[in-house]
Order: sequence, then C-alpha cells, then structure tokens
Amino acid sequence: MAVVVVEDLHKRYGDNQALQGVSFSIEEGEVFAVVGPNGAGKTTAVEILEGHRQRTSGRVEVLGFDPQTGGRAFRERIGIVLQEAGMDERFSVRELVCLYAGFYPRPRDVDEVIELVGLTGKADERTKTLSGGQRRRVDLALGLIGDPDLLFLDEPTTGFDPSARRQAWDVVAGLCDTGKTVLLTTHYMEEAYRLADRVAVIAEGRLIALGTPDELMDQAVGDRAVISFQLPVELTEQQLPRLDGEMSVEGEAVEVHTSVPTRDLAVLTRWAVDHDVEFEGLRLQRASFEEAYLDLVGARPEARHG
Repeated sequence: MAVVVVEDLHKRYGDNQALQGVSFSIEEGEVFAVVGPNGAGKTTAVEILEGHRQRTSGRVEVLGFDPQTGGRAFRERIGIVLQEAGMDERFSVRELVCLYAGFYPRPRDVDEVIELVGLTGKADERTKTLSGGQRRRVDLALGLIGDPDLLFLDEPTTGFDPSARRQAWDVVAGLCDTGKTVLLTTHYMEEAYRLADRVAVIAEGRLIALGTPDELMDQAVGDRAVISFQLPVELTEQQLPRLDGEMSVEGEAVEVHTSVPTRDLAVLTRWAVDHDVEFEGLRLQRASFEEAYLDLVGARPEARHG
C-alpha cells in the first residue's frame, strides 16, 4: 500500500522552477531515499510532503492526507529529523525526550527510545555536554518518540563516526521491520545504497532516475568495474599485456577501468602466470554507487564531456 503519492508536482518561485513534474510513490515499510545535488529541488519536495511548504500544482497525498490541510491529525502520524535542529541545552536527554513525548497521543516509551538510539549512558546528561554525533542521536530520538508511521530523516548521520553511522543504520532498518516507513535524504551515497529499498534521483527540479540501488547501478554503470593491483618494481607499464579497459598507473598503483572485467582479468592473470609474476593487492571491484550517482546527474568528467 502506498503511504506517499506524488503526481506531477510543480513548485515555482517567481521565474524559478524548483520542481517540474515530479511523480513517485512510497510503499508502506519502505526506506525511500531522495538524493541529488545541492539546489536540485529535493529539499523543496520533502518540505512539501512534510506540510511545511505549499506546492504550485500537482497532487500530493501522505498517509491519506493532503499535507497542506492535514493539520494536527496528520502531524501526529509523522516524525521529522531535521539536518540542523535546535534544542534547549538546559534539558537532559531524558527530560527533552519526555517533553516531546507529551506532544503526542500515543508516544513510545521514553527509555526504550533512548536505548534505541544508543544514549542510555547519557540519558541524564544535559544536551550541552554532548558531542555532535550524540546530539544527532537526540534529534533521532525526538523524531521517534511519537511512534510515527512515516519518519522523515534529513542527513541523519551528519557528524557520526563510522561506527555510530552503522549503528544508526541498524536503527533505521529495525524501524522498517516493525512496518514503519522512512523517507531519507542524504549526501552519503553508501548510506543510500545500504539503507534504501528504492532511490529517487532529482536534478534541476526533475526526477531523472528511480529504482532500487542495484537497478540504478545497472542503468548508470552497467558491468563497468575496476581491476587494481601493485606494479612489481621489476616491471614497467609498457611490459603489461594489452587490455580492452583503460589502464592508468600512478606510482606503483595500477587501475584498469573496464566494461569487460572477466575478459581483462583473465588476460592479466594468464600473462602473470606465464611470466611468473605475482600482482600484490590484485582485486576486482564493481563501480561504486557513488560513481553511478555521479553518472546519472552528469557530474563525472566523462559524463559532462561524453
């Protein structure tokens, strides 16, 4: 069942068309990521869904409500974690979460939410003493305390170290296991790839791609991959076998960007065996989701000039 429906959404600011005919839907229990360059229109689209901004035209339905007119009944069913949210630093974590719990008719248990975001040990600390990553966890707790059916996450792991980021990903995945729906905006392409069931790519106010991360990878980079290894000191680049892919050498580091990785890897390893050569660090990697994203938005040099 679709909990969000967007059809032919337009938003105009004077002569500036921030959104131009954007359409998509989000299913119940889905993590749906919206990504795009700065100024692409993604924030405008999300703010319209949250009810914070009025659309120029088009149809928008969120949890059965028009966000522009849904009022309190609508707001009680959504949670919002802003990229930068102010909080009263005089409150402890528990006091602040308790305060927000009072705004909702059926809040979650305060201590359960504090534990969920990994702040049990800091529950009685004043928020002014917390690190940036810990404050983001408080933001997440405030978004979760109302037990929302739909949670908006705007850059939720900004300021997190790698370990904390992965813990936050586990929290988001756990929400969807309980039937919650998450709309995520992020600049971390690995985050979108790891978390999202589907990704919408918006650029210049238009929806330019929509699909699962793997579908977008196939669309943008196909079978393109990178073979990498260390060039032995006794060899030069000119002595290596001719490959179909494009080879680049920087110092001892060799990379081969290829759309026929199986063939090129076979040629390379066969040559190495025949010449009794061992390539240290030899590995084959598919192009990353970030590379696919850059291709889709035309931000890679070869995409701009190709």
